[in-house]
Amino acid sequence: MSDDEGLALTARGAAKRDAGRGIARLSDATMSRLGVLSGETVVIAGDRETAAKVWPAGTDAEDGEVLVDGETRANAGAKIGERVRVHTERVGEADAVTLTAPAALDGVAIDGDTLARAAKRDLDGRPVSAGEQVRIPHLGGNVFVVEATRPEGPVKIHDGTRVAVERRATDDPADASGDGRSGVSTTSSGTGASVDLPTRDRRAGGDGGGDGDSTADTAETTGAAASPPPAGGVTYEDIGGLDEELDLVRETIELPLSEPEVFARLGIDPPKGVLLHGPPGTGKTLIAKAVANEVDATFISVSGPEITSKYKGESEEKLREIFAEANESAPSIVFFDEIDSIAGQRDDGGDMENRIVGQLLSLMDGLDAREDVIVIGATNRVDSIDPALRRGGRFDREIEIGVPGEAGRREILEVHTRRMPLADDVDIGRLAARTYGFVGADIDSLTTEAALTALRRARRDDSEVDLATVEVTRADFESALAAVEPSAMREYVAEQSDTTFDDVGGLDEAKATLERAVTWPLTYAPLFEAAGADPPTGVLLYGPPGTGKTLLARAIAGESEVNFIEVAGPELLDRYVGESEKAVREVFERARQAAPSIVFFDEIDAIAADRDGMGDSSGVGERVVSQLLTELDRASSNPNLAVIAATNRREALDDALVRPGRLESHVEVPLPDVEGRRKILAVHTGRTPLSDDVDLDDVAEHAGGYSGAELTAVVREATMRAVERVADEYGEAANDHADALSVTMADFEAAMTVVAPPESAD
Repeated sequence: MSDDEGLALTARGAAKRDAGRGIARLSDATMSRLGVLSGETVVIAGDRETAAKVWPAGTDAEDGEVLVDGETRANAGAKIGERVRVHTERVGEADAVTLTAPAALDGVAIDGDTLARAAKRDLDGRPVSAGEQVRIPHLGGNVFVVEATRPEGPVKIHDGTRVAVERRATDDPADASGDGRSGVSTTSSGTGASVDLPTRDRRAGGDGGGDGDSTADTAETTGAAASPPPAGGVTYEDIGGLDEELDLVRETIELPLSEPEVFARLGIDPPKGVLLHGPPGTGKTLIAKAVANEVDATFISVSGPEITSKYKGESEEKLREIFAEANESAPSIVFFDEIDSIAGQRDDGGDMENRIVGQLLSLMDGLDAREDVIVIGATNRVDSIDPALRRGGRFDREIEIGVPGEAGRREILEVHTRRMPLADDVDIGRLAARTYGFVGADIDSLTTEAALTALRRARRDDSEVDLATVEVTRADFESALAAVEPSAMREYVAEQSDTTFDDVGGLDEAKATLERAVTWPLTYAPLFEAAGADPPTGVLLYGPPGTGKTLLARAIAGESEVNFIEVAGPELLDRYVGESEKAVREVFERARQAAPSIVFFDEIDAIAADRDGMGDSSGVGERVVSQLLTELDRASSNPNLAVIAATNRREALDDALVRPGRLESHVEVPLPDVEGRRKILAVHTGRTPLSDDVDLDDVAEHAGGYSGAELTAVVREATMRAVERVADEYGEAANDHADALSVTMADFEAAMTVVAPPESAD
């Protein structure tokens, strides 16, 4: 191809839905300049060439960009951000194509006909060339290698193409990827016969060399096939909901390995290490593998506990061997998973831990920036790592991999369901909205559980299941949601509240104040920013017991559709020094990870009483209050985190807690008046069968001084009397006469004598 042929475009990552489909998305302007229409074929040339189908990118791509997935980038010998040349090329139809199955399918009980049919179905309409890699979604997303085509590629697979799959007679991964010599067996799709394909040279740029000898039933090809992607073939398109974090990681890791001359020109040394931290299951390890794959670097994964040894000096020797291997195989990435297990703070550890940390510090200091070795550490306990590691020149950048929001969860669901046969009633957007607190690993478990539920259902309905007809339905996901518990909500009770203001009778003023303090910052964040004002930090609900303070907190969480973390004050207290303060820190840390969220402290006077009046000689009460004040100050800068506290002893709280900037909005939740009592009774009798003689206005009039909790008890007691009456009348057949159940005015009058009114009344 001449230099002036086609257009020079910048390669960018593809949308999650396009992974493994051989699609190149272009802007309308770029398609017009190339003179190409949707569905036509272009050739993308980096270090190598590969063909792809063109589809419009809409607003996802700018003029001068081409969006292609990791597989297509690998086949074209290009990385994200690099310039490639794209030109149109007419691609003929393939008569026959032979694929090589990956080592992952060695020993798997899938016959050749099934492999060939699945491969042909997934590759239908896709252009391929010998030596390229193709991902087959319906075969677990495994990467196959195109051994040969007839005629020579690029060619497009269609209904009449005979597709054959070679099953190599060795479990050597190198042979399974096309390197070296091995015996193969071939099965053709649709015919059951072997395909005799002509010999052709592989495309240049593969790993290694050598001739691939085959049986008489297959084509003999010369050269080495492109190796499957390193690190398990993970690409950026396999990671959802972490686009910003990926950009930070790429800037720190990919650029130094792929373009070290940039740093040399700027006169600076590239970073040596990156520390990824965040809750378990958020994708820290996956990011490290994807980066190693994209930059084509050697990936050395080290599990922290594996290098510890009871023999003195052996752990340090293992570390030295790991870094020596990394230097010899540069460019390389050394990935320490659970690095906190070997690099904890030296003051807290024993002699062995101190020696390991010291050795790791020396090795990282000894890294030459020009040796193309980068260290990645991953942990969910970043504060426990020795501070000497967390400085420039060692771990230069710390990147938090947090719990994904709704948009992130949608992307992750799209990644995990793109190979799944979904029924029409499955709404990915609705699932994303319901999976609050789910991290990537939880969503993976959710989709797996839904698929297994669909399989169990199909087997229950038909002992001989045709897997081609199995679909995953909305009901399967509903069942899976009940079985999978989100990781971000395990240590403290966190949930998406289903209580709303409709469940709260009266208290209109309290509802309005809570809405301004909690819902407005989440809904009208740009308006607060335009006004240059910070939203209220916290809300204190105070009033007599049973007036509905906890119910109000749950209702505002339901109205705002955010996570609700409820903490009873006494639960945070611990007899051991420092544990109570630690519990307070962990509550707020969990809330930040599950944001947007509301932290609700019930009975806050148990942990935040006035410090001047404390008679506690241990000082734990004062320390807890101080820690709580510190965390409230930190929360004031986070609009996605709201704090609500409740007490019936407002005067007992420490003055520093209730000042502006902390719990600054004080909302009284008083005993209800007549109108409030009427609304509370209406809420609790909404589904209760009332007889015609029941007058709730009269009940409310005679319930002066009752709190909301006591009115609830009145309704419950009246209902129990109605149930008792039906049970006595019909005996064992009572359940068959549920329609006879009716709560009368006499039941309410009797209930009010049982639930004694408090001494004070209106």
